[in-house]
Amino acid sequence: MKYAIIIPDGCADEPQESLDGKTPLEAACLPAIDAVAAEGIVGRATFVPPSLPPGSDVANLGLFGYDPVKYYTGRAPLEAVAQGIRLGPDDWAIRCNLVTIENQCMKSFTAGHISNDEAAALIAAAQEALGSDLLEFHPGVSYRNLLVVRAAPGRPAPFSVDTRTTPPHDLTDKPVIDDYPRGPGSDLLAELMERSMTIFADHPVNVARRAAGKPAATSAWLWGQGQTPRMETFAQLHAKQGAMITAVDLLRGLAALMEWRRIDVPGATGYTDTDYAAKGRAACEALAEVDLVAVHVEAPDEASHEGDVAAKVASLEAIDRHIVGPIHEALRSLGDYRILVTPDHPTPVRTKTHAHGSVPLAMAGQGIQPDAATSYDERTSNQASLVWDEGWRLMSFFLGEGA
Repeated sequence: MKYAIIIPDGCADEPQESLDGKTPLEAACLPAIDAVAAEGIVGRATFVPPSLPPGSDVANLGLFGYDPVKYYTGRAPLEAVAQGIRLGPDDWAIRCNLVTIENQCMKSFTAGHISNDEAAALIAAAQEALGSDLLEFHPGVSYRNLLVVRAAPGRPAPFSVDTRTTPPHDLTDKPVIDDYPRGPGSDLLAELMERSMTIFADHPVNVARRAAGKPAATSAWLWGQGQTPRMETFAQLHAKQGAMITAVDLLRGLAALMEWRRIDVPGATGYTDTDYAAKGRAACEALAEVDLVAVHVEAPDEASHEGDVAAKVASLEAIDRHIVGPIHEALRSLGDYRILVTPDHPTPVRTKTHAHGSVPLAMAGQGIQPDAATSYDERTSNQASLVWDEGWRLMSFFLGEGA
């Protein structure tokens, strides 16, 4: 049996006035995903427990069968794993966004989707000015970077579960003055954020970006702190070997912890300009080598964060055409299979940020008894009889365990 999971990140949404009252999923032309729905079932699942923040870190733990209440420790440690950064038992990783703040308002949580090279230069400047044996700034992909705070001998880092930080994507076009870090260790984080403003102000990268009419990366925004989670491998839980295709370190890190193969696809950007077809081809090739392939696509989520309905619809249609269609065809040629299409969480265009709540899913293949659904969207899933309020239990159903 072969398995494939396609994750259109954040695709679940609300009806849009600009789409005549339809959601992006309803408005998009999705023949390949609708075929999965027609040949199998449509249901819904909630991957983020009400007690945890509705981020991709929590949601994807649940999507891949790990109870987030048990395993979640924070976003940044997953990204540290992806980068091969080893954390000691008392060390902490912290997400370091490069952002654009003007008049204490979050104008861009991505600093205008700053390039990898520009971001690396700014992070190097932060390391030179602020780094030490205990503070390490690490470049990542575009605006997504890391700070590692090492524990001093005999003294742990100053953070705890009571340290509170705010994801910058929750603050788009909003004041930030009340959302700086709070609780244990917050003084250190706030100081580093403040000092980064001075370091970045006249940096050549920002001088050039302003001259080109692009947003400057005015500061580092620190959030998503945590320590490395202790979790079983996917093979230990499900006796399956998997491969992950993604452009973001969060999913790469989760793959590493699950001991999955990680496939880096040239042209995969983590944005709406990603090479969808290259991801689809890579997945089809990987199916010959592993039991399960997961393809994560960040584009719908990024479009939502920018409040761009048209871009969200276009990204969904590209996922359908270049990823879901080819993968489903490849699965059919390999014999018995199951295919699952589901986002991790809703990201409404209206709010430009992640939300709690259920998401629609479509599943088809060997042993899946078709229901009456013929399309994949929120309206159809809300009428479904198959519902996973604890979304982490979906994986066992998808893999046919106990059937």
